[in-house]
Amino acid sequence: MHNTEEIDKFRLKEALGFLRFLRYYIEDIPSIGSISGDRVASSKMLQYRTAADVGFSVPRTIFSNNKDCVSSFFSDKERLSVKPIDSSYVWDEDKNLDYVFFTQVLQSKDVPSIPEEAFSQTVNFVQEYVPKDYEVRVTVVGDDVFATRIDSQKMPENEGAVDWRQGYNHGMKWEAIVLPEVIASRCRDLVHALGLNFGCIDLIVRPDGEYVFLECNPNGQWLWIELETGQKISESIATFLIKQNTLHYA
Repeated sequence: MHNTEEIDKFRLKEALGFLRFLRYYIEDIPSIGSISGDRVASSKMLQYRTAADVGFSVPRTIFSNNKDCVSSFFSDKERLSVKPIDSSYVWDEDKNLDYVFFTQVLQSKDVPSIPEEAFSQTVNFVQEYVPKDYEVRVTVVGDDVFATRIDSQKMPENEGAVDWRQGYNHGMKWEAIVLPEVIASRCRDLVHALGLNFGCIDLIVRPDGEYVFLECNPNGQWLWIELETGQKISESIATFLIKQNTLHYA
């Protein structure tokens, strides 16, 4: 006789299995994002290869659980960025709380003194730290491109300069901008190459004006951008869905 906990786990597994398989059955129904392709498109490895293919500059990047490999790979770099590959939260059992895993900055010279276990226990996502003039959040809806300038470098390091998400509650400034067409075109090409019709792209603009790709969130948050800047993203989404559903059911 199975206990209640085992039965509950079985029921949950069956429900999750239904949802996983359902998305392939309804993948032809028009939607924002890709019902079946979002998970694939979330792969950081795939994103960086695709971004380079469409013409973006990308940071020097390594995925490794070997300290020596990380150290030698960035021997000529001063600062590194350490990021999560998949989960953006760290669970604290003692406090029963989730903590956001923000991007962490590491000095290359400090890597040799870090215990091997800090690297060997999991795969680490490490990049060169790219100097910033400012950052840009790009929301792509079909062929519409909405760009928002984020003045992260006017903030302290732990309040948005390193990871602009930390600036939400510290007076970070946002501004709607128009991207150079070559950059806007790369954003469209990237989203479409990933099999998506929607994506939230994070870019760095270096002091020399070069745009550097960081990541694309297939289901990124966008309403806050509309509320902050007045960009009509919701209208674009509604128009896109009406058009796609009209074509689908015609």
